[in-house]
Amino acid sequence: MLKNKKILITGGTGSFGSAVLKKLLNNDIKEIRIFSRDEKKQDDLRKKYNNDKLKFYIGDVRDYRSVLNCVRGSDLIFHAAALKQVPSCEFHPMESVKTNILGTENLLEAAINCDVARVIVLSTDKAVYPINAMGISKAMMEKVAIQKSRISHKTVINITRYGNVMGSRGSVIPLFLDQIIHNQPITITDPNMTRFMMTLQDAVDLVFYAFKHGKSGEIFVQKSPATSIKTLASALKKMFNIPNHKTDIIGTRHGEKLFEVLLSREEMVRAKESKSHYCISPDTRDLNYKKFTEKGEIKISKSLEYTSHNTNNLDIKRLQNLLIKQDFIKQLLRKTK
Repeated sequence: MLKNKKILITGGTGSFGSAVLKKLLNNDIKEIRIFSRDEKKQDDLRKKYNNDKLKFYIGDVRDYRSVLNCVRGSDLIFHAAALKQVPSCEFHPMESVKTNILGTENLLEAAINCDVARVIVLSTDKAVYPINAMGISKAMMEKVAIQKSRISHKTVINITRYGNVMGSRGSVIPLFLDQIIHNQPITITDPNMTRFMMTLQDAVDLVFYAFKHGKSGEIFVQKSPATSIKTLASALKKMFNIPNHKTDIIGTRHGEKLFEVLLSREEMVRAKESKSHYCISPDTRDLNYKKFTEKGEIKISKSLEYTSHNTNNLDIKRLQNLLIKQDFIKQLLRKTK
């Protein structure tokens, strides 16, 4: 399906974009387009791979014209460009609106106008029951993508949603590791706070599964284990053999949840479950509410959301076994020995 295709990755210099790029280069692809604002990271990728298939586009998803330039002629798009830091979005909410909502609309509008075959839009657990600006903007991004999927006859639009990706920029594990390296206290917000533990490879695999199997408007959610922040800190201290390393309880930060939710109760009613993931069918109801005044949906009140509290929770030993498989952990352990 990828042979001789032109593929665009927005936000292609980020953690996810770099992981997808690494996988794509092993396929018989005609061209891979990297679209982002960061010319330094683009230059780093250019030098790292030195591959003629790679084409780099400087631009911003907020600007429709710059988006259109790289979308035109593309066969497949992975849309990973986003503002993802919860605290920064909380203090600058309109910036998250401009990038995550309006930027996504620009991208999808260009894709539909240019007859792109398929677009995969990346979302987050924070879009479910959102309590912060980042999550609200991502929830609206999903709504925009689903709305566009209703009118995009030639372009298939799918959404992939996942929780905390281990090692991604700005996530908790790199923060704890940096504090360990610099002999600073590990800052724990709430010991009972839980987070999904998803590998970067899991995120990439989910996107390619959606690319291969998705019908327009469907949302794909990766099943993942979870752990508490206290367990994560304990596992890292054991791995680095620093049992007495200091930890500080600092309290919940701006816009943070006690636990993550990947599927709401309402979505669970429409979700199809497989061994590795859930697939949420789009809500195909129309605005003729007269059809729903006499009969509601009993299943919704009886279903349960899928959260980092009620999924498979890892203890210290099992979490260590998962962490040790990550390349960035392996490299750091070698350096500290």
